Amino acid sequence: MVENRSGFTPADARAIYKFVSEYLYFSRPDLIIDDKLFNSTLLFALLTALVQGKAIIIGEPGLGKTTAAEFISSLVYRLPIGTIWSGTLGGHPEQTEEKIVGRPDLAKLNAGREEVVWTNFAQLPVKIVDEINRLPETKQSLILDGIDRGHWEYLNEMILNDEHCLFATANYQDRGTGTIIAPLLDRFDVMVESKHPGPNLAFSITEINQKNEILRHSGCEENLQTILRQRLPYHEKIAGLDQNCDEFAAYIKDKYGLRLPNRSERQDLLESIHSLRFDIDSDAYSRFLIAELCFCNQYGQKRSNELCDDSCHYAGYLCREIKNCISNRFPVSLKVYSQALGWLLEKEAVDLEVLRAVAPYTLAHRIQWRDDVVAFHQNKCRMDPLPIYLAKEAVRKVYRRYVEQNEEVKRALGMACKAFETNNSETEIKGDHPLFHEIQKDLNGIRNR
Repeated sequence: MVENRSGFTPADARAIYKFVSEYLYFSRPDLIIDDKLFNSTLLFALLTALVQGKAIIIGEPGLGKTTAAEFISSLVYRLPIGTIWSGTLGGHPEQTEEKIVGRPDLAKLNAGREEVVWTNFAQLPVKIVDEINRLPETKQSLILDGIDRGHWEYLNEMILNDEHCLFATANYQDRGTGTIIAPLLDRFDVMVESKHPGPNLAFSITEINQKNEILRHSGCEENLQTILRQRLPYHEKIAGLDQNCDEFAAYIKDKYGLRLPNRSERQDLLESIHSLRFDIDSDAYSRFLIAELCFCNQYGQKRSNELCDDSCHYAGYLCREIKNCISNRFPVSLKVYSQALGWLLEKEAVDLEVLRAVAPYTLAHRIQWRDDVVAFHQNKCRMDPLPIYLAKEAVRKVYRRYVEQNEEVKRALGMACKAFETNNSETEIKGDHPLFHEIQKDLNGIRNR
């Protein structure tokens, strides 16, 4: 097991998950990992907060999409729930840059000075966009750089979030929703669905009074709002926020026994997560999967404007079933979330079980399936929305192929590694999978140096 550099431990993180699942977000488990039951929405919301990632939560109205993100974020970032609400951005067609990022201080502007009044959304480390698919495409473009890098600009001023995670919710298609632009959708690390909890849990929700009051703290919320309004350099505001977050964390510890991570501990646990290694099979399987998502025997690589022939030798692989080439953000999401789940489960290394649990949720929103594939699976009996179901099926089929060829794959990767170390241009890789062709392309580069 990787050394935990933070005073905040995986057991502390699991306690947060347990508390939210028992008192705040009622849900059925839909994942089994290491014989442990998890709800995918709650699990990936927790991982997103821990790794400062980006998650899109889809589902029907009123099934807790925003709720899961709010409660997890409140506890991981030690912010009272009222402060989280104050920074939530509503998705609607009339949304403006001034409401998203900031506006001029009119009093100072009349005096000839430009100064920005930043929104809570831009300033807080937790960013939630409610019903993001109700934002027009032009408004979605406004938040691209901000959600990607935590970099916000207005007039001639800029703030940079040292910490930032993003949650967005999206209802299913109706007359009021639009399309999420591809560059924005690709920036999300994971997609999950907030499902109905079933009649028994749904009815028990009515017996819980004032659920939203559990993570309220009026004193801290007022102080935090005052700090956010102040005309101070952003780094000074963050220092003031941290002091009030400590007070809220002490309140939660005293009342509920939960240990919440401070800013330094969040950074330390992030380093612990990133240092968790992949075992040899999970490393090889990751490359095996990526190869099927980018390879095209006919055109050199997948391109969304070029569809290959059905007669191709590799028609039985994912490269035939999809339209687009997977982006370089996918392996980053896959690696970081697999490491985070491995850390949470206190694994010695990321193994295939962890990787296979994470992969569908990092793929579902990134793949554009061919129309005939969608039509074939559309009406099948399933428990997941179609994008997640198709991603799970894809991961399952690729895993089956990997099991059949894993020794050859690992041998080829080992040979390629040795060839690069020794600058050996004579190495030949043979095999009947896109990965073998991709390895050979890399080795051909040695000859052309």
